[in-house]
Amino acid sequence: MATVAETPHPPKILHTECFIDGQWRPAVSGKTFETVNPATEEVICEVAEGDAADVDAAVKAARRALESGPWNRMDARDRGRCMYRLADLIEAEVDELAALETLDNGKPIRESRHADLPLVIDCIRYYAGYADKIHGSTIPIRGNYFTYTRREPVGVAGQIIPWNFPMLMTAWKWGPALAAGCTIVMKPAEQTPLTCLRMAQLAKEAGIPDGVINIVPGYGPTAGASVVKHPGVDKIAFTGEHRTAQIIMREAADTLKRLTFELGGKSPNVVLADADLDRAAKGSYVGLFLNQGQCCCAGSRVFVHKSVHAEFVSKVKELAKNRKVGNPFSIDTEQGPQVDKAQFDKIMSYIDKGNAEGANCIAGGGRAGDRGYFVQPTVFDGVSDSMAIAQDEIFGPVMSILTFEDWEDLIRRANNTFYGLAAAIWTRNVSNAHEFAKRVRAGTVWVNCYDVFDAAAPFGGFKMSGQGRELGEEGLKAYTECKTVTVSLD
Repeated sequence: MATVAETPHPPKILHTECFIDGQWRPAVSGKTFETVNPATEEVICEVAEGDAADVDAAVKAARRALESGPWNRMDARDRGRCMYRLADLIEAEVDELAALETLDNGKPIRESRHADLPLVIDCIRYYAGYADKIHGSTIPIRGNYFTYTRREPVGVAGQIIPWNFPMLMTAWKWGPALAAGCTIVMKPAEQTPLTCLRMAQLAKEAGIPDGVINIVPGYGPTAGASVVKHPGVDKIAFTGEHRTAQIIMREAADTLKRLTFELGGKSPNVVLADADLDRAAKGSYVGLFLNQGQCCCAGSRVFVHKSVHAEFVSKVKELAKNRKVGNPFSIDTEQGPQVDKAQFDKIMSYIDKGNAEGANCIAGGGRAGDRGYFVQPTVFDGVSDSMAIAQDEIFGPVMSILTFEDWEDLIRRANNTFYGLAAAIWTRNVSNAHEFAKRVRAGTVWVNCYDVFDAAAPFGGFKMSGQGRELGEEGLKAYTECKTVTVSLD
C-alpha cells in the first residue's frame, strides 16, 4: 500500500444519510446532527439522526435479507468472495478512508493509515477465509441413530460501536457476522459516523446484497435503544462503557437476545526489577498514549518495582515530554485531539483529581494549545491504589505510576479492580511471566509487549470488562447457533 502523503488532501464527504436495504435515506423524522472536527472544533457536516422508525426499517430489511434474500441462498464460498472484494475496495481507498477517519476522530493520520486500516483489511480477509469453514460435527450416541450438529447464523445482529476506533470496530463486528451468514443493523457512534457510512457503500460495491448491512446513525438513547429493544434483532454486540452494557442487558431481557460485550478497563502494566527498562518504558508509553489514551485496554496503572522506579520514571517522563501533539494531518504528529469536548472535560477533571489527591504530576497536566480538544501527555508518579486516577477509567493520555516490592501483594493489587480486560508484564524471568499470566484476572495478557492485536487472537474481558470474545474462532462462534440433528437409522 502507498505511504501517507505529507499533506493529505481533504477527504470527500460522500454519505451522511441512513443506509437501509442498500439505499441512502434521510431519517424518517428529517432530523440531523452535527459531527465535529475535534482538532478545530468546526462542524464537518450534518448527519441523519436515525431513531426507532429508521431502526425498524433497517431490521425489516435485514430480516428479509436473512430469510428470503440472496444472502440466505448464497454459497459460503461466494459469501467469502464478497468479503474479499470488500477488503480489496477498502485497500484501494485506503488513503481517503484514513483521511476521513482522522478528520472525524482526530487520531494522527499515520495511525489511521498505518495502524488502523491494515488491521481493518486483515480482519475482513481473515473472516472471509472462514466463511466456508464453519461446520458442525458428528456425534456417536446410544442406539441406532446418526447425530450431527450444524452451526447456523444467529440471525439479525444489532451492532453498536464506539468512537475510538470507528473503522476497526466496524470490521471487528462485520467480519464474523458476515462470515457466519448473519445480517446486520449497526449504529455507529454519533461522534464518528463518517467512515462506517463510507464502508457501507463499499460493501454494496463489493456485491454484498441489499439489506445485509444496514447503518442507522444517531444517539444511544434513541437509535441505540431501539436496536436493543427491537424484537426482530436476535443478537447485540456492543463495545463501550460498562454502565451502558448494564442498560442493554436489562432492555434485552424481554427478548432474550444473545449478548456480547467488550467494555472498559483499568489494566495493570507491571515492570519487574529484571526488565529491559528501555523496552519497558517505550512499551508502557505506547500502551498508555496510543490513540490519545482512548483505548479500553490502555495500561493506565503502571506498577514498577521500587528498585528500578526512579530510572523507569525518568525514561517515561522524557518520552512524554517529547511527544509531539498537534495537527493530526501532519505526518510527524504523534498525538491528536480527544474525540470531543465531553471527553476533553472528563480527562481534565481527572487531572485535577490527581493533583488534589496528592499525586505528583511529572509531565503534562494541562491543555495543549487554545483550539481543539488537545490534552498534554500527562504522567503522575507517587500514585496510590485508592486515588481516583488509579481506580477509574479515564480514557485519555494520563498515566499513573505506582510502586511495589512484594510479588504476592502485586498480584492482589493488580486484580483489585472490577475491570479485567488486559494486563502486561515486563520481565526476563519466564516463570514469573507465566505465573502472572495465570493469576491475573484479565482477558488478554501481554509479556514484554503491549497492544499486539491480530484477527486470529480472541479479545475480550473478565468481570466488568465484558462477556464473550471478539476476533478469532471465539468471535465467530458468537454469531452462530448450534443445532443438533438426530436421525433414526432403524
